[in-house]
Amino acid sequence: MTFKTKWTIGIAIVTLALSACTADSSKPESNDAEQMDHSTMNHSNSGELPATLKNAEHPKFPIGSTAIITDGHMDGMKGAEATIVGAYNTTAYSISYTPTTGGAPVKNHKWVIHEELINPDNTPLAPGTKIKTSASHIAGMEDATVVIDTAVETTVYMVDYTDTATGENVKNHQWVTEEELTAK
Repeated sequence: MTFKTKWTIGIAIVTLALSACTADSSKPESNDAEQMDHSTMNHSNSGELPATLKNAEHPKFPIGSTAIITDGHMDGMKGAEATIVGAYNTTAYSISYTPTTGGAPVKNHKWVIHEELINPDNTPLAPGTKIKTSASHIAGMEDATVVIDTAVETTVYMVDYTDTATGENVKNHQWVTEEELTAK
């Protein structure tokens, strides 16, 4: 690789890093991906699951099938074709928290599942409940004290998809709820 090529790649990496740092994470999350900052979202995941998470017996979207993502938690997600990697029955929570790494509070983050909460009750938690999470979807989330905004008993899916904005292949994305998918 030539010096000029290395220099160009280095400039591109710095530009991307700086643009991620300037995003405004104080905006609440919503269905409009343009209002969200997931620049620190762990796009490609190992697929590691909480030990207590149970497979769904008869999911609407079986493993290996495809569906269209109808809700955009992140840029490039809405409208993407997803391949179902896993399906699990659980309670999904939208949460608000202040990152353990500092920075602006994150509001209405979708989704953390019941099995990613530290020492939760056996029943779904009520909105307003404060609890810690072991989820590490975004930098500063793991071990943060979160406030439950909403709770939905549903089937959640781990999916692979191609980001419609960047073309990046996203592997083992956690989580998309059944209500956020539609048949292809």
